Amino acid sequence: MKAGSGDQGSPPCFLRFPRPVRVVSGAEAELKCVVLGEPPPTVVWEKGGQQLAASERLSFPADGAEHGLLLSGALPTDAGVYVCRARNAAGEAYAAAAVTVLEPPAPEPEPQPAEHPLPLPGTGEGAPVFLTGPRSQWVLRGEEVVLTCQVGGLPEPTLYWEKDGMALDEVWDSSHFVLEPGRAAGGPGTSLALRILAARLPDSGVYVCHARNAHGHAQAGALLQVHQPPESPPEDPEEAPAPVVEPLKCAPKTFWVNEGKHAKFRCYVMGKPEPEIEWHWEGRPLLPDRRRLMYRDRDGGFVLKVLYCQAKDRGLYVCAARNSAGQTLSAVQLHVKEPRLRFTRPLQDVEGREHGIAVLECKVPNSRIPTAWFREDQRLLPCRKYEQIEEGTVRRLIIHRLKADDDGVYLCEMRGRVRTVANVTVKGPILKRLPRKLDVLEGENAVLLVETREAGVEGRWSRDGEELPATCQSSSGHMHALVLPGVTREEAGEVTFSLGNSCTTTLLRVKCVKHNPPGPPVLAEMFKGHKNTVLLTWKPPEPPPETPFIYRLERQEVGSEDWIQCFSIEKAGAVEVPGDCVPSEGDYRFRVCTVSEHGRSPHVVFHGSAHLVPTARLVAGLEDVQVYDGEDAVFSLDLSTIIQGTWFLNGEELKVNKPEGQVEPGALRYRMEQKGLQHRLILQAVKHEDSGALVGFSCPGVQDSAALTIQESPVHILSPQDKVSLTFTTSERVVLTCELSRVDFPATWYKDGKKVEESESLVVKMDGRRHRLILPEAEVQDSGEFECRTEGVSAFFSVTVQDPPVHIVDPQEHVFVHAITSECVMLTCEVDREDAPVRWYKDGQEVEESDFVVLENEGPHHRLVLPAAQPPDGGEFQCVAGEERAYFTVTITDVSSWIVYPSGKVYVAAVRLERVVLTCELCRPWAEVRWTKDGEEVVESPALLLQKEDTVRRLVLPAVQLEDSGEYLCEIDDESASFTVTVTEPPVRIIYPRDEVTLIAVSLECVVLMCELSREDAPVRWYKDGLEVEESEALVLESDGRYRRLVLPAAQPADGGEFVCDVGDDSAFFTVTVTAPPERIVHPAARSLDLQFGAPGRVELRCEVAPAGSQVRWYKDGLEVEASDALKLGAEGPARTLTLPHAQPEDAGEYVCETRDEAVTFNVSLAEPPVQFLAPEAAPSPLCVAPGEPVLLSCELSRASAPVFWSHNGRPVQEGQGLELQAEGPRRVLCIRSADLTHTGLYICQTGTAPEAPSLSFTVQVAEPPPVKLLSELTPLTVHEGDDATFQCEVSPPDAEVTWLRNGAVVTPGPQLEIARSGSSHSLTVRGCKLQDSGTLTARAGSTVTSARLHVRETELLFLRRLQDVRAEEGQDVCLEVETGRVGAAGAVRWLRGGEPLPLDSRLALAQDGHVHRLFIHGVVLADQGTYGCESHHDRTLARLSVRPRQLRVLQPLEDVTVSEGGSATFQLRLSQEGVIGEWARGGVRLQPGPKCHIHAEGHTHRLALSGLSLADSGCVSFTADSLRCAARLTVREVPVTIVQGPQDLEVTEGDTATFECELSQALADVTWEKDGRALTPSPRLRLQALGTRRLLQLRRCSSLDAGTYSCVVGTAQARPVLLTVRERTVSVLSELQSVRAREGDGATFECTVSETETTGRWELGGRPLKPEGRVRIRQEGKKHILVLSELRVEDAGEVRFQAGPAQSLALLEVEALPLQICRRPPREKTVLAGRRAVLEVTVSRSRGHVCWLREGVELCPGDKYEMRSHGPTHSLVIHDVRPEDQGTYCCQAGQDSVNTCLLVEGE
Repeated sequence: MKAGSGDQGSPPCFLRFPRPVRVVSGAEAELKCVVLGEPPPTVVWEKGGQQLAASERLSFPADGAEHGLLLSGALPTDAGVYVCRARNAAGEAYAAAAVTVLEPPAPEPEPQPAEHPLPLPGTGEGAPVFLTGPRSQWVLRGEEVVLTCQVGGLPEPTLYWEKDGMALDEVWDSSHFVLEPGRAAGGPGTSLALRILAARLPDSGVYVCHARNAHGHAQAGALLQVHQPPESPPEDPEEAPAPVVEPLKCAPKTFWVNEGKHAKFRCYVMGKPEPEIEWHWEGRPLLPDRRRLMYRDRDGGFVLKVLYCQAKDRGLYVCAARNSAGQTLSAVQLHVKEPRLRFTRPLQDVEGREHGIAVLECKVPNSRIPTAWFREDQRLLPCRKYEQIEEGTVRRLIIHRLKADDDGVYLCEMRGRVRTVANVTVKGPILKRLPRKLDVLEGENAVLLVETREAGVEGRWSRDGEELPATCQSSSGHMHALVLPGVTREEAGEVTFSLGNSCTTTLLRVKCVKHNPPGPPVLAEMFKGHKNTVLLTWKPPEPPPETPFIYRLERQEVGSEDWIQCFSIEKAGAVEVPGDCVPSEGDYRFRVCTVSEHGRSPHVVFHGSAHLVPTARLVAGLEDVQVYDGEDAVFSLDLSTIIQGTWFLNGEELKVNKPEGQVEPGALRYRMEQKGLQHRLILQAVKHEDSGALVGFSCPGVQDSAALTIQESPVHILSPQDKVSLTFTTSERVVLTCELSRVDFPATWYKDGKKVEESESLVVKMDGRRHRLILPEAEVQDSGEFECRTEGVSAFFSVTVQDPPVHIVDPQEHVFVHAITSECVMLTCEVDREDAPVRWYKDGQEVEESDFVVLENEGPHHRLVLPAAQPPDGGEFQCVAGEERAYFTVTITDVSSWIVYPSGKVYVAAVRLERVVLTCELCRPWAEVRWTKDGEEVVESPALLLQKEDTVRRLVLPAVQLEDSGEYLCEIDDESASFTVTVTEPPVRIIYPRDEVTLIAVSLECVVLMCELSREDAPVRWYKDGLEVEESEALVLESDGRYRRLVLPAAQPADGGEFVCDVGDDSAFFTVTVTAPPERIVHPAARSLDLQFGAPGRVELRCEVAPAGSQVRWYKDGLEVEASDALKLGAEGPARTLTLPHAQPEDAGEYVCETRDEAVTFNVSLAEPPVQFLAPEAAPSPLCVAPGEPVLLSCELSRASAPVFWSHNGRPVQEGQGLELQAEGPRRVLCIRSADLTHTGLYICQTGTAPEAPSLSFTVQVAEPPPVKLLSELTPLTVHEGDDATFQCEVSPPDAEVTWLRNGAVVTPGPQLEIARSGSSHSLTVRGCKLQDSGTLTARAGSTVTSARLHVRETELLFLRRLQDVRAEEGQDVCLEVETGRVGAAGAVRWLRGGEPLPLDSRLALAQDGHVHRLFIHGVVLADQGTYGCESHHDRTLARLSVRPRQLRVLQPLEDVTVSEGGSATFQLRLSQEGVIGEWARGGVRLQPGPKCHIHAEGHTHRLALSGLSLADSGCVSFTADSLRCAARLTVREVPVTIVQGPQDLEVTEGDTATFECELSQALADVTWEKDGRALTPSPRLRLQALGTRRLLQLRRCSSLDAGTYSCVVGTAQARPVLLTVRERTVSVLSELQSVRAREGDGATFECTVSETETTGRWELGGRPLKPEGRVRIRQEGKKHILVLSELRVEDAGEVRFQAGPAQSLALLEVEALPLQICRRPPREKTVLAGRRAVLEVTVSRSRGHVCWLREGVELCPGDKYEMRSHGPTHSLVIHDVRPEDQGTYCCQAGQDSVNTCLLVEGE
């Protein structure tokens, strides 16, 4: 064997191939394979040449090297060949398997016979399939059980049964069961029935039927449960029932368990037949329930487990085992140890209905004891499902929404794991639920049982939501079983049984079985071959692995630590590794291991190493390179191995030791590189004159060359490569740069598709390769799409210029403004940029300026003024500047209400010395109020303060006193605010202790409980355990200032408890525990004593305790004793006694005297007096008896219960074989029922085992009978088959008994065997001897025996006519015939095939006609070919049966068909055979009959008719039947598209929509619309639509440019050109503009109506175009056009013009100016510091109003000293560098209004 690989690892190798699958439609199909490779290969699945993708029905599970394809709900279309393809870097492998989908059986009771019925499941070649599985059964003991199954599959599978994983013959005797093979009546497949005769209780278990053939294995299981039949009541009602079990002969074992723990009893019983096991408790049989589990463990032991043991569970538990050979018992006494701390009221069992609730309730000893709830071992946490309530000592669990799985055992647990247990029964459709979880080992059987209330109902089993197959489900009456034989890890999950709305669930957990990895290969050897190879050999591992495996070979280069995989192979032997398998020359070592699905074996290293040299091969050769001038040219090639090579350039060798250089000075530069298998030569910056250079490469075994071609490089853009988006702010410098590949190459700049023109604001520069467009100061209108275009390539720039963001400087926080009616309210907002737009909003709506709202702008200051605010003007105002907002809340209060807060009466509660503040808020800060208390005006003092702050008025009481209580009023005019103050003493608080105090004291010790209060005069109450205490001598209450004490002068244990010191508002808790002094046992000093007494006699046990009043408890063998006549307890002073007046031996044991703190143990032994024989007093005389007579040996003892031991001739007497031992009170009897010689001897009855024990001897003598002699012996006989044979012998005495035996077995007389006796002669006659009668016959008389041999000769059966060779064709009937010399009995001859008996086959039939024997083979198949024989005991004949395959030929093949799209095609062929079932396929996809596909077969002819063909239907049409395949080509020609109806000429009005329409012959066709011979493309105005076969061209808002010739082109067809005419729209004015006269600040509206709706108008004012902005609003309502001018100014007066097309209308706007007034005035006086700047500011009634500034009556002029500023309606006078001489009166005149300000200058 020869294998090779490169450095890429090992190619994929299939360890297990996918097998063909046949499934019924709707079932699940799965293909699996195991594939290995290094690196791990990528696996894909294909069908029909197309890769499959995962979907809802198709998934590809993978587990390590195992890969699968899982197809859910298989359909007939899913049938076909599936290919698993595995790839990795080293290679590729694939494997294929066919999936056959069978139609399910028709649901009709009498289906019509199909013309060609599909095969049923299991009838074709494949793995076994269970057609019918065994059904679970529940039977009574003694009934007959039959389990049947029906299996299909070819070859015919072998069936066998197992019980609980063991073969039947390992479990039972052959007489207990019968296996009945057969064939299913009227159906396919074979069956094997298991019949169990008289079922026994141990027969319960899981029975699995296995089916196995060459293709695989299948199994199905069922559950059998055998129950004890119900006992019938006794006929006599007064008759007491018989005990269930026999009384025990010895004391049972003792088992102690703490309450709430589990008790587990295990009984291991062996016997054959397998014994039946019953558990009993206190003499009553036990049945399994929630707390008593009965099962059998994996070791075969029988287990009884009592869960959560309670006191009621104590008692005697017995395991009774019985079978036909006898019975045995094992018993144990269960004791339950109760805890000292117990539940006051334990849980009680409850019942509840499904979907209802269940309430569990118990009581704990103390309310502070924590508890926890459990459902069995699961802790329950409070939730909606489990509501947990604690009320004092009551603990309650409420289970809501009960369901079947809530049925179970519930526990309430307190500290110390003290538990109380109750059962919750959920009544519903399900009586017996599933266990919480089920753990099963992999490969074991899993059984789940559910019992329902109603019989015969249908439940549903599912796992993880998926329904389980019906073959593993069974139902019988109320019981429902799920049997999963041989579970695997994939079958683990959540198993649910559903019945209507009820369900029960279990968690099935499958534990993995550990598998050992395979063993390593052996005898690994290395042989160094010739010509660069090495031979490796090894042998398979011993023992060979049970699962498929491969060998993995790895290599290691000497000196390296890494092992690299070479390849994997499936068979051991010899592998030749050539040098091509290594990456480079070197010495290599090799190792091999075994790999299977269970792991990898240790490596076995081949001894020695081998020198290998790889041979280079050209993997990817050199290619001609074509580059542009100035670029690098790269030549590369890949070799199969790492090796050095030489580069040549124009025939000149490039030096290997110089990876970089140039061919000649100043000429071409180069660089050589080698990376692994790749070699590269890089020619740098080639020039045009280098074109034509020849590059070559050479190494051992490889030579290659290529040429270099240089092209003139076209220009291309180096940067940017992608579209660039840039964002700038106004006035920022913008530079756009585009770099080309060629220097000084021209380029053109465009903006929004138009070529840019240079100006001062846009500069274009070129610098070598770089082209720049510069915007020195960008403006918003400079935003757009810029393009640098040159020779077909472009660079794009998206430029966005934005104004800088606006920020609000002031206010930074929310501003709240309060004002009263008619007051002026001003809201001011300052931004960081003067020209920033600002909008005002009120309650979310934008504010518009009006007479009631004035908006002012002054530089960065923006104001909203409410000149005369009214209550409705209040609200939420926002000043919006860019993305920022300033918030103002304005509240306007009506002057009719002075008091803003409080609006109603206020109640104040305070404690003494607390600070009290009464607050009243007014609407105006200057309003005065008056405070009164109880109607009298208050007077301010240190104890009562009156405060005033803006609009708030306060009355403050710093340290309120009780007398300060009363009603306080805050009065203003006729209004008042009322405050009612109530002062109380502060609550009493306990200062110490703050936490609960725990005190532990000893009896008579003084106990003091102390509390410290916050107030001395506070009363307290003391409580103990909830009851108020009363002072006495034993309890003293003391009070000392703020301290309160409770004193117990001499505490007693009864004084302990919970004490509470209560002061009304607070409490202190004390827990007092008073312990008694320790109770000790002072005598005896030893803690354990051994005492011995005589029995019967008096026994007294004595202890002395201290103190004398200590209580003691007495125990015997762990159980507390009670006083009775036979046991007396005494107490006198410190002495405590236990007395047994008449002690008996059974009173011996361990006695314990226990106080509260100590205990002493007495081990009491009672010795009985020796047993004496009362009768007979002396040894009786010898007793002589005849053989057969009974013998009775009797004696009487001094004590009835004493045991005795009988011996015979020194050996112990065993009961049985004619001996019987009896005990009747003190009398002991040995009875010999029928004496013989063996009973002769000395019998001794001894009362003990000690040698000195009393004994009594009996001598028995049995007379000997006369000896029996043989007078004549038997003679051997030889007879022929069918003759009689008689054997005779004579004995003495004549009456002696003679026993006849044949082959060692006693002969029973019958028709064939006759026994006769005549005097002393005895005879045995064998009638009609047969061959099997040959053997030894024996006559036994007494101790004498005589034997003789009987030989029966057979008559030879020879063949007169022997078998002849037969040749037949497949499907014919064949008869093989022989003739014998005589008529043989049935079965005298045997037919063979290939030397083996004929298999069971319905096609084989045997017949016998006298001397002639025939073998008929009906419908021979190829598998029937072989050598057949017929043999008897004396002769044999052979012949050869040759079967020729039935030849299937094509008489008339398929022919190619060509049709047009939409047409029909018919394919037909004739075969040489009729009734052939074949498959039609198109393009590899199986065809199914349908509306467009008709498949017909008649005789030899098969026909396929396809209709409604489309272009996609073209392809190969094939017919496949068995190995025959015939194909033809189907070609569907496309029908040319034609224009059915072309477009029509159109005439539209300018602005309307024009629609051209044409109709095609096909829906799927591309249409091109042209205008004036140029193709049209879609745009916002031009839309192309396809509606079925209709094609539409829509032109919206047509203009005169759209007029022209349009045409529609599809393929080679073209519609006639049509004309589009666009009429000019005529517009006339219907309603002229009207002149308007308005006052300054008002608004003006102009309306004009035109004749056309779709008309765009243009407005002008004074010759200036108007656009919608600020004070200008333009809108259109149909034909009406409206212009609205708001906030008119004087300069707005002029001519208003509206123009729509040629039509226009004119009107005049007159604006009447208002007198200029000063709205906001400067202060009357203003003081500034010398050298500073003084600013005087006024606001006039309108913007652009002229004002004049004067000083002392002289008008001021702008200059360095005075600066006049104007911003909207705001005007400012700025005086720089103020000096004292600048003092004076400054006046501002605005029209007829003026204002004066006196300027004062301080300091110099």
